[in-house]
Amino acid sequence: MASRVQVETGATPRVEEPSLTKRPRFGEMFVEALLFLAGVISVLTTIGIVVVLAQEAFHFFQTPEVTLLEFFTGTEWQPRINQFGVMPLVTATLTVSIIAMLVALPLGLATAIFLSEYASPRVRATLKPLLEILAGVPTVVYGYFALTFMTPLLRAIFGAEVVQIFNTASAGIVVGILIVPLVSSLSEDALHAVPDSLRQAAYGVGATKLETALRVVVPAALSGIAAAFVVSISRAIGETMVVAIAAGAGPKLTANPFESAETMTGHIVRISGGDLPYDSIDYNSIFAIALLLFVMTLGLNILSRRIVARFREVYE
Repeated sequence: MASRVQVETGATPRVEEPSLTKRPRFGEMFVEALLFLAGVISVLTTIGIVVVLAQEAFHFFQTPEVTLLEFFTGTEWQPRINQFGVMPLVTATLTVSIIAMLVALPLGLATAIFLSEYASPRVRATLKPLLEILAGVPTVVYGYFALTFMTPLLRAIFGAEVVQIFNTASAGIVVGILIVPLVSSLSEDALHAVPDSLRQAAYGVGATKLETALRVVVPAALSGIAAAFVVSISRAIGETMVVAIAAGAGPKLTANPFESAETMTGHIVRISGGDLPYDSIDYNSIFAIALLLFVMTLGLNILSRRIVARFREVYE
């Protein structure tokens, strides 16, 4: 009846316009709140760790026998007899990390180039999960692998009188094997993100697959590869169980990788496992070493961000 009246009177039917008013979406608001909460928790956790380390380290440096000059330049670390030179622990840590990088960076980058440029999608889909499984092996297993396999191998090659049972060389090699999946995964992601048009252009001017990979793709992904290297170095510096098992105990200033030496993380594990009275000088020294380790890894992460910002290339 209403439509008949509209026809007879010539009235235009009213069409309701969609409302442009913002409607609350409670699901998205809830997810956004959860993500914000996760970020806040992460930041507060980091701040809490830094505060605790700084407080306990401050108690250590308040001790009359401790001076910053001796802490950073001394060559003996024996807190119980008032010798506080952290240099032996830092030297052993750097020795293990350098050996690990000499193993992990070439292997990891070569693996990444193969997965990105040579492997078929089927092979890539098979090898990447295998590398992730390698990364998931507990580090204590790597430690005993270094002690029971790598050390006897080195002693068989260089001689039992040259290579000690506990040494930084075997620990460094196994730490390098441990972080190969990290290097290869991050580097492969950087290589895979390079536009395919660059590869096709290189092939168009007669470049081989190897030339394209080394002279075009790798330079284009340099920022991501460099960031992967720096993050891997940070991971090697912070490794604990491998060096605690295979590198040896007892701080000793030595540049010989075939001798035993104690790293910063290995020393923290050994000392904290004993019966240390609270607020003793030995107890507080752990936090001083941990704070120095945190500063080293923080510096590497800052360097990683600088490298990424410096060498990043944006393609349309």
